Amino acid sequence: MAATRYRETGDERLAIEQQWDAGVTFPDSQEALAARVARLLDRNAVPAAMVVEAVRAQPLAALAAYERILGLSKELQAWSFLPRGARAARTVARISVRENVRELPLGTGFLVSPRLLMTNHHVLTDAETARQCFVEFDAQVTVDNTPQTPTRLELDPEGFFVADQRLDFALVLVAASPEQPPPGKTFGWNRLSAQPGKLVIGEPVNIVGHPRGRLKEIALRDNRIQVRLDDFLQYTTDTEPGNSGSPVFNDQWEIVALHHTGVPKADEQGRVLRRDGQVWQPGDGEDAIDWVSNEGVRIDSILKHLATLQLPSHQRALLAEMGPESGLHLPGTSVDTVTAPPPDVVVPRMAPESATARTGLRARDGAFGGSRHLVFLHGRDQEGRDPENLRREWVAGLNQGLVRAGLPPVDPADVWFPYYGDRLAQALTAYEVIPRIVEASTATAAEVVAPATPTAHAVYEEIIGEAASKWNLPSEGQLATERIGRGDVVGTLQRQLSWLAARSDLDAWAIALIFRDLAAYLDDRRVRDEVLDCVLETMPATGELVLVSHSLGTVVGMDLMTRLPPSVKLVHLTTAGSPLGLDSVYRRLLVGKPTRPDRVADWLNAWCPTDAVAIGCPLGDDWADGLTDIAVMNARDRAHSIVEYLTHAEVARTVGSRLAV
Repeated sequence: MAATRYRETGDERLAIEQQWDAGVTFPDSQEALAARVARLLDRNAVPAAMVVEAVRAQPLAALAAYERILGLSKELQAWSFLPRGARAARTVARISVRENVRELPLGTGFLVSPRLLMTNHHVLTDAETARQCFVEFDAQVTVDNTPQTPTRLELDPEGFFVADQRLDFALVLVAASPEQPPPGKTFGWNRLSAQPGKLVIGEPVNIVGHPRGRLKEIALRDNRIQVRLDDFLQYTTDTEPGNSGSPVFNDQWEIVALHHTGVPKADEQGRVLRRDGQVWQPGDGEDAIDWVSNEGVRIDSILKHLATLQLPSHQRALLAEMGPESGLHLPGTSVDTVTAPPPDVVVPRMAPESATARTGLRARDGAFGGSRHLVFLHGRDQEGRDPENLRREWVAGLNQGLVRAGLPPVDPADVWFPYYGDRLAQALTAYEVIPRIVEASTATAAEVVAPATPTAHAVYEEIIGEAASKWNLPSEGQLATERIGRGDVVGTLQRQLSWLAARSDLDAWAIALIFRDLAAYLDDRRVRDEVLDCVLETMPATGELVLVSHSLGTVVGMDLMTRLPPSVKLVHLTTAGSPLGLDSVYRRLLVGKPTRPDRVADWLNAWCPTDAVAIGCPLGDDWADGLTDIAVMNARDRAHSIVEYLTHAEVARTVGSRLAV
């Protein structure tokens, strides 16, 4: 079948080769090139300074600019290419079968979640075959070229096994004893994405596997995508039998395909040919075949297939562990949109059970000389949490960054931690008045979490619309082509949320909830006053403040400037994961305009390009008067985490250097 597909795309391949000969490095559509460049820039895969240098010298049409940026991505790799590749390769395992008293290598597999391994259907055809197999991780040589002792694990097809012959994939549970962590915790796992922009025709791909059962090997360079079909990719990478089931990576080590076969040259009757042009016979051996290409199954096609399967809830939960970009993170979720949470998820926010809201934490006397105070100001979704545990989490992140910066760590007891989580939840519960009942089978994230009052709903829509616009939301026609949203079936608001989720490392639910609470805070003065009054209960009354704020807390902190007594001086402000760059947010602040308050002596804003809440950043584009922006790359699935922000040495250094009196 691969040979047939290769023959049927001969005209398309010839046209592409002619463009290559004419000097067109990436002969793909302008839409595909634009999506690819956007993903590269959003994830800092190409340094922004290098991009500016490449395109600023002369006026360029969009297509020419895309090609220059893609050329940089192909030819120049950051130092992190090597360790990230080593990290990705560790997720790859050799699959072997027990046959009588022998152990025979079958192929390759790789972890796609903490507990699920993907390979080819022709490697693991059914659960019975999987039952006879085992996998070996770290079956490789060390940096000294000596064999490393592999880790052997069993497969558990009774727990999970799904396979499809047409797409030639199998997905199976890797067994782990109760006292052991899931294998993904030890060896890592690849977060699969159904989103566009991972590859264009002409880009290289990299394959890690166990050809002919040997120790782990990698195929780099001298390879590129030749043809992109609906469900398959064909490329020129060198592979051998045994690479079946290997992951196919782009240069950012994102999986784009599941390698499943070499493509043999065939005649008009579909007969496989030898290198000498004669018809191949089974006795000739595979080495005699005239291999002309290689083929992999597109990973987004596999994810779309998985999204259509009717599986028991415990197996859906295993698929959900693949992460938000897989499109499988909620029951009934397709890759086109995000649907409502399962029935056991409580949607309207409820006040904490305790009748008495928790209060903030003061720093111990004499911290930082007694006249300087470090204050942490948290964001939303902290109701019911123990403030002491939260303070320790923040300090743990900060101390990681301080150690990297060569500065002394901080004692949690020396930090002020105003806590408004419970009070915000209570205020919002009263604000909503009547909890909304939502039909989980049909509702979308946009519908479920939208504020109930008309004015707050309008603010909510404005924030999401502006955020989507800043991230260049395509027209509805292009959205349909790239399978983001479902046209008229899903409203504009949900399409905007889906686009934000597609471009970031946050899912649509997280984005919707954050913007919902932000809209409620900005819309209703009673909610705002309740939060600010609560924060002021645990703030120093005198001295110099080093204020570190996060998410909604950055908005609260900016409003706080209008309420602090004159005896308090702000020597430094750090904002992280902030929405203050959105016009719909900053024009509703109590300070009234995007200008650094006079009482703030020094301001650092940390933002992550894949954090959808910080989409208006860098703030320096809108805020005036001495603001310093710094872009950092947070870990996947923790793009908005304050702990992740604080672990960066450049962020922690700025905070730590302001603590010395």
